[in-house]
Amino acid sequence: MPGRPAPSAAEIEQIFRAEYGRAVAVLTRTFGDLDIAEDAVQDAFTVAVRRWPADGLPPSPAGWIITTARNRAIDRLRREASREDRHAQAALLHARGEPTEEGPVRDDRLRLIFTCCHPALAQAAQVALTLRLLGGLTTAQIARAFLVPEPTMAQRLVRAKGKIRDARIPYRVPGEADLPDRLRAVLAVLYLVFNEGYTASAGRALVREDLCAEAIRLARLLAGLMPDEPEALGLLALMLLTDARRDARTTGTGDLVLLADQDRARWDRPLIAEGQDLVRRCLRRGQPGPYQIQAAIQAVHSDAATAADTDWRQIVMLYDQLLAITPSPVVALNRAVAVAEVDGPELALALTDRIDLENFYLFHAIRADLLRRLGRPAAAAAAYQAALALTENAAEREFLERRLRAVAAH
Repeated sequence: MPGRPAPSAAEIEQIFRAEYGRAVAVLTRTFGDLDIAEDAVQDAFTVAVRRWPADGLPPSPAGWIITTARNRAIDRLRREASREDRHAQAALLHARGEPTEEGPVRDDRLRLIFTCCHPALAQAAQVALTLRLLGGLTTAQIARAFLVPEPTMAQRLVRAKGKIRDARIPYRVPGEADLPDRLRAVLAVLYLVFNEGYTASAGRALVREDLCAEAIRLARLLAGLMPDEPEALGLLALMLLTDARRDARTTGTGDLVLLADQDRARWDRPLIAEGQDLVRRCLRRGQPGPYQIQAAIQAVHSDAATAADTDWRQIVMLYDQLLAITPSPVVALNRAVAVAEVDGPELALALTDRIDLENFYLFHAIRADLLRRLGRPAAAAAAYQAALALTENAAEREFLERRLRAVAAH
């Protein structure tokens, strides 16, 4: 249509990435089938790539995607239904009898999360499947989030979809009684969506703001839906306190800035105030959980006017508490970073070398920094190279390359 700007292929891809989760959620409600919903959104993307550069961007790209995907799916299902395909016939019947909004979960994307977190699926499969459907993350990105090989994650996703199909798990609003049992997996999904947004596993930019914003939006909905669940409040607090630093994490040219070097005047004070208030509410309940403790750690960071003012001893104590209830190598690694600030890099390196995280780039990046501080440039360089081999984010790679050049010069 004349007058509308013609989007580039990169712009079209960005729009679809931002709208993917919403479109899949709406179409899953329409057809009652995850595969049909995903295929329909992919079909709409193919049509957009062909039409939008010539016709210009539609007035409502999100509405266009959902409408086009729905129409393409119905056309395909009608063709298949005419060939006595009972699955297609059932999907068409579901679309015609699509129910009105009902039940406690009224947001399509949050409802999709609860649906994928059905207890018939293993929790790792619940989380992986929802990351795929909600965030449109690639199998490779999800595999990196779980620290597993890509083929392993691909098999996990196929099995999860197959179980939903074969067990005839319905896409429906969970009842009030079902919500608490699914909370743990839902929290894990939102946490991983936020983490992928805050430090994208691949691409040019360090941050995917669309995923951060979506995770926070859904966490707010969840906290409102389950106000008596302190871990829901804790997760929202953790996201807000972390996201408050987003603008200070990169320079004007997109270079990564470490926490110690950030301009704290650029931190978002209203977000910090909201996050700290939530942490105080959690503390008053006296039911500590992993997200609440992580939020408390971020609250300590946000209390410090300068990096030198950080109460690292309190942070080590909080990590001790976190390790006691959620023992994991990633928590142990983060604790080692805090120990370096209290007891020095030598003890922190000894702790780090006991952790089995050879496939995690941050493990090698942290080891490299500790070795650099200990005056061991050759070992630090090898560790920086190991970290570089494990990250595809351009901002992180450039930071690691700068550090590698600096230690190689000694």
